[in-house]
Amino acid sequence: MAGDNTRRRRAATSASYSITMRLHTDLDPGLIGQVATCIAGQGGIVTAIDVTDSRHDRLVVDVTCSATDSEHAEEIVAAVGEVNGVTVHKVSDRTFLLHLGGKIAVESKVPLRTRDDLSMAYTPGVGRVSLALAEHPEDVRRLTIKGNTVAVVTDGSAVLGLGNIGPGAALPVMEGKAALFKRFANIDAWPICLATQDVDKIVEAVVAIAPGFGGINLEDIAAPRCFEVERRLRELLDIPVFHDDQHGTAIVVLAALTNAMRCVDKRLEDARVVVSGAGAAGTAIVTLLLAAGAADVVVVDRDGALCGDDDSLSPAMADVASRTNPRGVTGDLHTALCGADVFIGVSAPGILEPEWIDDMADDAVVFALANPDPEVDPAEAAKRAAVVASGRSDYPNQINNVLAFPGVFRGLLDARARDITVPMLLRAAEAIAHVVTDEELNPYFIIPSVFHPDVPGAVAAAISGGEQAPTDA
Repeated sequence: MAGDNTRRRRAATSASYSITMRLHTDLDPGLIGQVATCIAGQGGIVTAIDVTDSRHDRLVVDVTCSATDSEHAEEIVAAVGEVNGVTVHKVSDRTFLLHLGGKIAVESKVPLRTRDDLSMAYTPGVGRVSLALAEHPEDVRRLTIKGNTVAVVTDGSAVLGLGNIGPGAALPVMEGKAALFKRFANIDAWPICLATQDVDKIVEAVVAIAPGFGGINLEDIAAPRCFEVERRLRELLDIPVFHDDQHGTAIVVLAALTNAMRCVDKRLEDARVVVSGAGAAGTAIVTLLLAAGAADVVVVDRDGALCGDDDSLSPAMADVASRTNPRGVTGDLHTALCGADVFIGVSAPGILEPEWIDDMADDAVVFALANPDPEVDPAEAAKRAAVVASGRSDYPNQINNVLAFPGVFRGLLDARARDITVPMLLRAAEAIAHVVTDEELNPYFIIPSVFHPDVPGAVAAAISGGEQAPTDA
């Protein structure tokens, strides 16, 4: 039984739960091997061992290892502390260390070494540029950071799998998003965490700051509030507004599903698709699937399949129901899955029993995207489905929004677009799907790696391909 537990933990250890233990040990070289064996026995993975100091009475050793979660890390530390001749002096959480002082910064793009440099970059020279922009506001994107800057805006109400944790606690996530913008698309993004969850105040705040940005990326705003915020901002602003939790997810899901359908030799137009979850992500996925040609989509929430004749539905869910479920399916998720070709989960962990996949159509496709704990164990699903994807990096076919949003905004900014449209989203999904070549495509590789160098450029070209940059460029 202990061996099974170790194997389970080994499959799920992550650098996000990586710790470094500073150990004081007796002068016995064999103790280092005992420590490594102890960690492995607890299901941890040793990634580094460094002797940092040697004294006449002891060794000082730094041991870095990965765990599955915080509780597991504590178990590893406790077990190492039980090794005779070893004292755990200090434990550092490497993820927290990485966040010290924040993850992003501002750097000047111009030299400021001399009086001449200062007179051009700031006063008095900058006044000439400001006056010129007052007369020709169309040049703001060209002569300021606006043309390459995105605001990552949140109210902290729906952060990752953490829920309503507020703007301060959301800031590390938004910093990470800004860092990804820079890494994958060379876009300068800045986190804007708002201390309000009132729709009117959110819209007012974003409109007020919009002159300094070329695009707005809405992030981790709970449904249904996010729908209204996005709709109103799109009406009020002349720069693109993109809710990544909705549209980024939808793009990558459609890209992965396009290739999954190729693997099982089925057409999206003929497939029966079940989507679990009618929140922001689920709604956007459904909208894009329908735009891509899907004709039979059933949406299931905690109360069962959504039907257009259900008067108890909220306005947002009623809209989804009116566009889906053409066969009038009723009942729970298991019932909806019978005969289905595709399951897409953006809902809650553990809601799909692996055995239910046997009741789906032959060569079923299962996307269990709840994160960090999916709707069904991907390893169990893979025993029954032809193609399985999840939101996790420790299994094949990770559905990750970073495949979409950097390239999307790169294309929008390059084209100086004022809006983002459904045809753009469809082109972005197609571009991501086609990064995977015919030779590479198989059930375990339907989506490119987030580090694939061709992805951001392909998405940017797909987005900007239908847009013409203004002639003032």
